[in-house]
Amino acid sequence: MNVMHASLRRFRAQPGQYIGRAALYAIVALGSLPFVVPLIWMIRTSVMPAWQIDIFPPLWWPAEFRWENYIDPFREMPFLTYYRNTIVMTTMNVLGVTLSCSLVAYGFARLRFPGRRILFLLVLSTVMLPFHITLIPKYILFTKLGWINTFKPLIVPEWLASDAFYIFLLRQYFLGIPRELEDAAKIDGCNYFRIFWHIIIPLSLPALGVVAIFSFTGHWNSFMGPLLYLNTRDKFTIPLALAGFQARNHSGVSQWGKLMAMSLVSMAPLLIAFFIAQRHTLRGIAIGGYKQ
Repeated sequence: MNVMHASLRRFRAQPGQYIGRAALYAIVALGSLPFVVPLIWMIRTSVMPAWQIDIFPPLWWPAEFRWENYIDPFREMPFLTYYRNTIVMTTMNVLGVTLSCSLVAYGFARLRFPGRRILFLLVLSTVMLPFHITLIPKYILFTKLGWINTFKPLIVPEWLASDAFYIFLLRQYFLGIPRELEDAAKIDGCNYFRIFWHIIIPLSLPALGVVAIFSFTGHWNSFMGPLLYLNTRDKFTIPLALAGFQARNHSGVSQWGKLMAMSLVSMAPLLIAFFIAQRHTLRGIAIGGYKQ
């Protein structure tokens, strides 16, 4: 009772604070509806029987839960192979982007060489270059190299620091690290690479986590690249498999339930990675533009 009376006294003393907080929560809840409703619709469709999905007006609750929608696609198509291809490609790309972009960013942030600023501006200018402009030249290049229908066009460029945005993000973060740490390491006999590996990298884990999460999301959902360079089904990734699965027609039966089920399964790694690294991601974004 004493606790209840104390809470009532605090509410009476500061009613505006609680009302403002309740209004803020209400606004956030309303603003989240456009994002939550499609997810609920996907979950609802993924467990519905085919005959109920096409009913108008639509029903929100399934007449029966059809869990086979999560099992049948693995029997009809080699989705395990598609997941393996996507995991391998995404893992290699995340490692390549993180290592190569951090090395280039360290060079722009700490090393002094002629034309450094001009070269950095040229790198940043590639951000304004539309993606579609480079599609044909890159396809011709990879065709001459004999890389078509392999994972090389999707992996090798990521190991060559090809993303200027990540370079810029990491460079800005590296500039916020005190130079006194590097000076002390140089006195102890460390070269640039040891400074980078033993000082810069451990102090830059939040920024590197941001790059890894963004890269993981982008490559996991990548559709255009695999569509251009992969020709055989045994090398398809999840986005290509989902597009191909919808194109299949099993005696005119609707495939929306199975498609939504596979889409939810494909989203699971992204959701897990985001919730695990959410705090570090937001922290890295907040301080990534800081410059000492």
